[in-house]
Amino acid sequence: MQSQKFTLMLDSVRRLMRGGSTARALNVLRKGRPADVAQVLHELTDLDRKAVFAALSRSDTKLAAESLSELSLEEGVELLKTLEPERIAEVLQELPSDDATLFIAELPEDLRERLLDLMRIEASAEVQELLSFAEGTAGRIMTPDVFALKEDLTVAEAIAAIQDASRDVELVYYLYIVDDRNHLVGVSSLRQLLLVPPTTPLKKIMSTDVISVRTDTDQEEVAQIVARYDLLGVPVVDEENKLAGIITVDDVLDVIREEATEDIYALAGVRSEDSVLGPPLRSVRLRLPWLLVNLGTAVLAASVVHAFEATIEKVVVLAALQSIVAGMGGNAAAQTLAVIVRGLALGEVTWENGRRVLYKEVLVGVINGLANGLVAAAIVWIWFGFSSKMILIGAIIAAALVINLIIAAVAGTVIPLTFKRLNADPALASTVFVTTCTDVGGFLSFLGLATLLLRFLI
Repeated sequence: MQSQKFTLMLDSVRRLMRGGSTARALNVLRKGRPADVAQVLHELTDLDRKAVFAALSRSDTKLAAESLSELSLEEGVELLKTLEPERIAEVLQELPSDDATLFIAELPEDLRERLLDLMRIEASAEVQELLSFAEGTAGRIMTPDVFALKEDLTVAEAIAAIQDASRDVELVYYLYIVDDRNHLVGVSSLRQLLLVPPTTPLKKIMSTDVISVRTDTDQEEVAQIVARYDLLGVPVVDEENKLAGIITVDDVLDVIREEATEDIYALAGVRSEDSVLGPPLRSVRLRLPWLLVNLGTAVLAASVVHAFEATIEKVVVLAALQSIVAGMGGNAAAQTLAVIVRGLALGEVTWENGRRVLYKEVLVGVINGLANGLVAAAIVWIWFGFSSKMILIGAIIAAALVINLIIAAVAGTVIPLTFKRLNADPALASTVFVTTCTDVGGFLSFLGLATLLLRFLI
């Protein structure tokens, strides 16, 4: 039912925009939820998307802001850049400060300063505070408007304070309790408040075992903590344990999506700034460097094959089979890499347990290598005949597959672990380096073994 309503909305907006009826298209959008409006904007052509958002920002700033927050960061920034600074400021100050900060941080520095001057003083001050924290930290993504109760309040006073709290304050999930100097000292819940006498002091019912993060904690670690302890929100404190803000589960979901996108892109040697809707020249600029690196590694693999030209000339069938070993190594490495990068992202794989993980992956490589080697040897015998020469070539390809799948296991484990140890993104183009290892290792093991046994193959 909901999908039918969205399809009808999208078709109506497209038809109205083709007829030049922007005002009527906006009337259709106002009947939808911000998430639906954002999806409609995503589905429109580039020209219509910009026209609709510009008109929406003038006629319904609140809906424009709410829809903007539902778009990807890249799409949102591209739309904001089409507006005048005054209009951008009006839209951004309708957003929560943490969302506004995400967009402002992606805009050019001169425009960023202009926007901070144009925004309301309170909104501008909050954004500037969040911008003072490093990108990718808890401080940058937290909401500073966190509701807190003083520890010397009674339950009745706490309930009254909750009733008087502003709707704009992040409240709901947990009740954080602070002392007179705003140090985070405890946490409670609405349920606890309702189950005790109204005269009970908060300090008697609060839990002092508070799970919190510091403002400089990496956002990926924040996501791991929220997932590990099944939290709906986590308080953020400064170096003195003073309550600075809160990160809610919706913020964490955004982090998980962002980190997952970065990892997927990095595994392919693509920067996260690249997007399907971005300018072609920017995509070229972001992709070309790693493609050139990949070209260099491909040349390295080709040079290995070139070194064995004499062997290939004498046993031509090797040319047809060599890609099997390299290709299978690449596939096995991709599997290992996916498991290791995910384990690093979730904190399951560390430098300390890396040796145990490596042993396990090598064992998997040996077993898979033996299984695939036997199948590959059988294929060679069926394909080229069951002669003494082909029996030996089948044995060579089987041995080479075992060797290359071990190389795939080692490279797929050690390379991302090394990146992590160097405080770099473990997914950062690991595929390029790992594939190089398996290509070179595959050709070298297969053609090298064939060269050693060449006198039996002629």
